Amino acid sequence: MLIGSRTLRIEDEPFLRGKGRYIDDVVVPGLLHAAFVRSPHPHAAIRSVDKSAALALPGVQAVLTLDDLAPVLAKRRMMRHSNSGTPLDRMWSFALADGEVSYVGETVAIVIAENRYLAEDAAALVAVDYDLLPTVSDCRKALEPGAPAVRRELNSNVVATYKISFGDPAAAFEKAAHVFHENLWQHRGAGHPIEGRGILAEIHADDSITVWASTQKSHDLFQSLTALLDLEEARLRVKAPDIGGGFGPKLCVYSEDIAVVAAARQMRRSIKWIEDRREHFTNAAQERDQYWSIDIAASAEGKVLGLRGTLIHDVGAYALQDVNIPFNSASMMSGPYIVPSLSMDVTVAATNKTPVSSIRGAGYPQAAFAMERMMDRVARELKLDRAELRRRNLIPAEKMPYTKPLKARSGAAMQYDSGDYPACQAMVLDAAQWGDFPARQAAARREGRYIGIGLAHGIKGTGRGPFESGVVRVSNTGRVTVFTGAAAIGQGLQTALAQITADELGLRADEISVVPGDTAGVALGLGAFASRQMVTAGTSVLLAARVVAGKAKKLASHILEAAEHDLELKDGEVRVVGAPQLSVKLAELSRILKGAPGYGFPDGLEPGLEANVNWRTDSLAYANACHAAEVEVDIETGGVHILKYYALQDSGTLINPMIVSGQIHGGVAHGIGNALYEWMGYDDDAQPVTTNFADYLLPTSTEIPMMATLFKETPSPLNPLGVKGAGEVSTIPTAAAVISAIEDALSPFNVRIAQTPVPPQKLVELIAGAKAAG
Repeated sequence: MLIGSRTLRIEDEPFLRGKGRYIDDVVVPGLLHAAFVRSPHPHAAIRSVDKSAALALPGVQAVLTLDDLAPVLAKRRMMRHSNSGTPLDRMWSFALADGEVSYVGETVAIVIAENRYLAEDAAALVAVDYDLLPTVSDCRKALEPGAPAVRRELNSNVVATYKISFGDPAAAFEKAAHVFHENLWQHRGAGHPIEGRGILAEIHADDSITVWASTQKSHDLFQSLTALLDLEEARLRVKAPDIGGGFGPKLCVYSEDIAVVAAARQMRRSIKWIEDRREHFTNAAQERDQYWSIDIAASAEGKVLGLRGTLIHDVGAYALQDVNIPFNSASMMSGPYIVPSLSMDVTVAATNKTPVSSIRGAGYPQAAFAMERMMDRVARELKLDRAELRRRNLIPAEKMPYTKPLKARSGAAMQYDSGDYPACQAMVLDAAQWGDFPARQAAARREGRYIGIGLAHGIKGTGRGPFESGVVRVSNTGRVTVFTGAAAIGQGLQTALAQITADELGLRADEISVVPGDTAGVALGLGAFASRQMVTAGTSVLLAARVVAGKAKKLASHILEAAEHDLELKDGEVRVVGAPQLSVKLAELSRILKGAPGYGFPDGLEPGLEANVNWRTDSLAYANACHAAEVEVDIETGGVHILKYYALQDSGTLINPMIVSGQIHGGVAHGIGNALYEWMGYDDDAQPVTTNFADYLLPTSTEIPMMATLFKETPSPLNPLGVKGAGEVSTIPTAAAVISAIEDALSPFNVRIAQTPVPPQKLVELIAGAKAAG
């Protein structure tokens, strides 16, 4: 049985040997290179673009603006359908600026040259005459009467407003023994995969196009290109090569993607563009800011009775996709707790900053930070142990499945399908020796050291539908290939899908080839986001493999003159159980099912030893995590050292525990960055001020602690594998756990933390302020 085993990753050998093929490794004949002319201003009108100096450089092939590309564009604007119903017609971006720029880095023109160096030099020579316009950087100020419009076409910077509510908040607050208020700020951060974005449009002799792209959603890019460039589907292929990390920014379709393909089509030349790191800082999707103003109502015993408040979400200058993040944040604020009533007023605001979309967690870490801060506040005010307060409010296992009185984006009920949150917390407390910590803390303080411990929960709806594709095909050589619209972004997808397939077909995982993210391999697909692929693609592949196994047994039963229930698949053949000498190879069965012109075909079987399944789902499988962090704070410098970290995760059935452990470690590292380091700064004029890794800090190996990884497996009843997603849920409680631990360490100073990230200088400021006040 391969499911549940720590099978070594089948995709790793080429990477270890330096044979990975990333987007910049793809080379085609006659390739030209692109660079972009980008706005240095957060808001300006474009008076003119002078290309002459750039075009005079030998080797420069073209300098193109939106007007130049218009003949090959079906639409000047990158219009998309708003599935959420939010009116976004004036929030979609352009392939290149249309007379106005709205954030620093917005694409104005594309330069095509014989190499990237020349293209960059030429881009610097393009003279753009700008007329500077007023800017708005703070999303709260963007909502004020008289605030400057982010773009001239907008009458207001308000993109959307809505209320998320259930229960009777007014009654809850009226009868509450305690009501507490907090204002929280969760600052911007970025995804920063080790490999940035990139795209190559390869033009073939028949004018068909193969697009190579470092994307999490090949089929979405395919659909966008066909719609925006009016391309015939049969003449376009989108393929993702090896991808050096995704983390969310690579799930969007960007201006650069459309401009590169449009330029290639117009010039009938193959063109490549590779993002540099500064471009990632200014143009790849970021997540947050969010400003929360929250009240919590609690009983005398600390039972949560209700939540109410406001959430202001900064979407940046444009919408890259449906604005789902603030909905995720507000609707999931209650997390794993019983909250009888909730009322959150959400406002989405545009600013003259880089567009915002999903980064690992997609609004759920913000929800967890807000709720866990409120839980700590209640515990402190009621003088209760923080773990005890949480225990009193966690949804018990006997209430599963637990339905919240809200609906998910799909329209399905928001129902937690399985889990045992109190048991998860108990496991973490035991591992972290929570009960013994006060003695350890007191001993440290006698030595002049300030240590603290924090606890937090997180929950994530995973396996977002409505489907994912899975094709399992056996060739006439016996080789098995899996095709899927899911994307491999470093998370071990090929290995996990190979394990599932191999179990059904009686093979080893390394005998299965997995081809993800190629529109030529499978017609439909949604890709990598929302911790969805093991639930959706895994189930589709499982069911497809079972169909293939069934077809193989049915045909073999005729050949071997044996009942199907007496047959088994093993080692590349179908054989009689207990009589392995009576067998037929999968290769032979595949040959037969491919048919022969003019000859007979087996009755009752469809051609081909293959199956295609697009498993449908609207319900989410909810994974959960409980973390504890132990930290030490240097009160002189504000430096934080994470001493110990305990991460428990329930992702249902684990296909490969080793891979899931890696996902947990990566998610915690990402969360530590959110808590302490990653500050995407802008000044009051919306100029980015942290556009390199000297100013924008990422946690490195010296900042990441050794982790104790714990698992609790409560299978999901919503899919036949029993799986829940694993890639994001470990990020969700991390910042809350770390901040709680820091606050605990600094409790002698009565420091209160209401933001992420919290850099050293902020801690020094808080300590000094607390000393002055006390």
